[in-house]
Amino acid sequence: MLRVGLTGGLGSGKSTVAEYLHELGAKVVEADALGRALMEPGQQVYAEIVRVFGREVVGMDGRLNRALLAELAFRGSRLQELNAIVHPAAIAAQERWMEDVFRAEPAAVAVVESALIFEVERDARLRGETESVLADWRRRFDRVVVVTAPDRVKIARYAARSGANGLGPEAAEADARARLAHQIPDAQKAARADYVIENSDALAALHAQVVDLWQRLRAESNKTARSEF
Repeated sequence: MLRVGLTGGLGSGKSTVAEYLHELGAKVVEADALGRALMEPGQQVYAEIVRVFGREVVGMDGRLNRALLAELAFRGSRLQELNAIVHPAAIAAQERWMEDVFRAEPAAVAVVESALIFEVERDARLRGETESVLADWRRRFDRVVVVTAPDRVKIARYAARSGANGLGPEAAEADARARLAHQIPDAQKAARADYVIENSDALAALHAQVVDLWQRLRAESNKTARSEF
């Protein structure tokens, strides 16, 4: 078994890397998907967000207005409040997912795709948590992979994606820069990572890096599995 955290800033291409790893045989889950499920009506996280942020964040359909919530978090300086609610539950959900994977396939490579692996640790420590699993990502993952790209490339990718969703170029760029401001720079993440994937070139070059990465992760997983016997 091998627990792998796959991270990278917005627009870095970590989702593409995750897709390639899945195609090669890894078990992959998207942290955002788990988080969104926890924020649905009826969930404890949903109730706590409404209690802290008020009924104004609830849309006409009874679900959270995620755009308004993001506005309050990123532009209203309330991101730490939101993270303190969501992160502990999201990390617990990730751990349950990995337990299920390894129960079914002990030698699996389980990959959690998350933009905020290092930020979760940073934020937990800012809240004064030093002994919790949130404050030390090494307690959650055996290996961490960072996908990097120049900020200008990230912003362009994010703006193109946001433009397809109806957001204007200037607004998309401003949103990208606001989100990047809350993320740890690539250089700091890369210095602490086990593997770094650089994604500013063509997809063929990215795929080749991922194939090499997969061979290494698979070998490490097999080595771990043999050592358990």
